[in-house]
Amino acid sequence: MKTNAVKIVKTLRSHGFQAYLVGGCVRDLLMGVEAKDWDIATDARPEQVRRLFKKTIPVGAKFGVVIVRMDGKNYEVATFRRDLGYTDGRHPSAVRFATPEQDAKRRDFTINGMFYDPARKKVLDFVSGFKDLEAGVIRAIGNPEARFEEDKLRMLRAMRFSARFEFPIERKTICAIKQHANEIHEVSAERIREELIMILTQKNPGIGLELLDKSGLLKAVLPEVSKMKGVAQPEQFHPEGDVFTHTRLMLDRMKDPSPEFAFAVLLHDIGKPGTFKVAERIRFDGHASLGAEMAHKILRRLRFSNRQIQVICALIKEHLRFIDAPKMKQSTLKRFLRLPEFELHLELHRLDCMASHQDLSTYDYVKKALRRFKSEEKKLKSKPRRLLTGDDLIALGLEPGPVFKELLLAMEDAQLDGKIKTKEQALRLAKKLSKKLTR
Repeated sequence: MKTNAVKIVKTLRSHGFQAYLVGGCVRDLLMGVEAKDWDIATDARPEQVRRLFKKTIPVGAKFGVVIVRMDGKNYEVATFRRDLGYTDGRHPSAVRFATPEQDAKRRDFTINGMFYDPARKKVLDFVSGFKDLEAGVIRAIGNPEARFEEDKLRMLRAMRFSARFEFPIERKTICAIKQHANEIHEVSAERIREELIMILTQKNPGIGLELLDKSGLLKAVLPEVSKMKGVAQPEQFHPEGDVFTHTRLMLDRMKDPSPEFAFAVLLHDIGKPGTFKVAERIRFDGHASLGAEMAHKILRRLRFSNRQIQVICALIKEHLRFIDAPKMKQSTLKRFLRLPEFELHLELHRLDCMASHQDLSTYDYVKKALRRFKSEEKKLKSKPRRLLTGDDLIALGLEPGPVFKELLLAMEDAQLDGKIKTKEQALRLAKKLSKKLTR
């Protein structure tokens, strides 16, 4: 158990206040899972909490919430409260400080509504959370309609908990989610993004995707992904089924993914529905380029950072290039291997193969080429310096212009292919090529 969290509880108790561990950390403690966040509930008012601890941040003092910092970590200390109405689908318009029982009944799901007294090692359960935890059920506290009316984000949180713990969602709770799924847009794009990231980067992201789909939330927040359902693929390459099934299988094969990689997996075939055609077989010509364009719009909509968008869209745009890798010239292959975050490109390709035909021959080829290339660059201690510069081309009597770039690129290709190794060889080749390019 987190020592600092218990220390905060004991400090509050020693000054005459009630105090308990509360929420997800209690749930995780009872499940034998290591908790990431430790929250405390108390009858001390925010100003009283701030007087008792050296480092505090009044992040939501009007809602009774104060952050206590210990050893560089944040611990949320909240005053028992009941909420008086919601106007924005997310935050209470006003609160009244209350009893532990009233506080428990305003929370989201029964398994998150329990208190724990670390001194007596006793659970305080006003919402039958322990019973649902033992049964393995996600159930809204009280009336599901009211809980989701108060905070629309709870609908996505239900998906996250259900997928993470593999607990089914209780009938009335899932019915309320289906009925109100389209209201999720009352929540900010940033909060939706963060919940989606947690669903995709935790345990069982494929189950999370299925739950989002069945609840109607996927169509509401990511309609482009929903459209992948039922889009057939050529059986010789994709015996697993449609584009949606392929994507789900890839998600479940990820290992500790970053948010960028998880979204690249989710969206890598987003362009397939829009490029589907039947010729000699089912084809999706240009789906990688279209997918990158679509992903850019989706990621902007979800308020991802420019850097994240750049990484994700590059992974999507380049993911088909592996098909041509064994036939690439050495210069082309080396340029490919120099793509930023290339290890992520390689892992995306591996998952793409494993969730379809399971032929890893191209993956193995590129991985060996990457090891060889890294070894070569390590010996040189850096990227090989160009044999020629713009000044050298001017010395040959050429005028700066479009030909310069073309010549320098041709020189670099010849160097990477091993056709030229000295400046003299480069100058001879440059003279020869410049005559052809300037005719």
